[in-house]
Order: sequence, then structure tokens, then C-alpha cells
Amino acid sequence: MKYITTLTKKYKNEVVPALMKEFKYKNIMQVPRLQKIVLNQGLGDAIADKKLVDAAVNEMTAITGQKPITTNSKKDISNFKLRKGMPIGVKVTLRREKMYEFLERLICVSLPRIRDFRGVEYKFDGRGNYTLGVNEQIIFPEIEMDKISKMKGMEITFVTSAKTDNEAHSLLREFGMPFKNIKKN
Repeated sequence: MKYITTLTKKYKNEVVPALMKEFKYKNIMQVPRLQKIVLNQGLGDAIADKKLVDAAVNEMTAITGQKPITTNSKKDISNFKLRKGMPIGVKVTLRREKMYEFLERLICVSLPRIRDFRGVEYKFDGRGNYTLGVNEQIIFPEIEMDKISKMKGMEITFVTSAKTDNEAHSLLREFGMPFKNIKKN
């Protein structure tokens, strides 16, 4: 028997019917899907200290359950003492079950741990994708406070198959993403 995540069941049983009713889709295939979640962490200080990259790889692996790739600089910038090919960040792309498990942990556990949390901003890119900025990696319960060398933030990008920002917002809202109450024009 194959394991099916809670959010996969929720998508099929609750999200799809709700979005079909809201946007009056005629076919189930028109309903937007969450395609992938990309976590990106820039490490500008890694130019001076190479151990920051290793620490970031270990932390990102603990958070996502998947080993990240290191992103390297594409060109030389002398003002920043940056050479082409130097590691300056880490990135993970989550799909399928790992994506839904991460999303569930993010919504149910990590976001409520943010101090004075009032909801996430409504910042879509115009093509149905949403990027959430996290200031500290300690909101994730997988990170041990004692082993942190430096506080680092990260960007979490939700890539959807939605054609508009409104459809993507409804999709993420149905999954339980706690958006701030916004007034639309």
C-alpha cells in the first residue's frame, strides 16, 4: 500500500471541488495544481568562510529531507571579492510527496512559531507563483538552536499551474496558507 500525504487527500477531496465551484471550471484538469516548492538560501558571507556552505547544506537537508545543491557565482565581482564558480548559496526543489509534507509542516508548525505572526503577505509574481521570505531558519523545528553558527533567512517559492494570481491565491488559501486579510481594488 502506497503512502498518501494528508494534503494530497485534501487537494483531491476539498481543494479541487472548492476551486471548480469558485472559478466555474468545466474540467478537473483546469484546476490549478502546486507543481513544486523551491527553497533558496543565499550565503553572501560564504566568500570568507567556507564552513557556512556546509552548515547551510546540513540545515537545508534537515528541513526538507532532501540534499540541496550549492549555487555558484556566475561571474567575477571584485568589489565583493567574488570569483566565478565560488559557492554562494544552496537550493532545493521539492516535488510530489516531499513537497506536500513540507507544505504541511510549514503551515501547521513553522509559520505559527514566528513571533507576532499575523499572516503572510500577498505577493504574487503576476504568473501565479508565490514567494515567501523567511528571516530566520529557527522557525523550523528540525533546526537545533545550539548548533546554529549564524541566523540565515531563505526564500520559499511556490510554483503553481495557475494562470492568474487570483487562482494561485485561492489554491494556496484552500491548502491553509495564512494570508493577511487584504482589500482588493
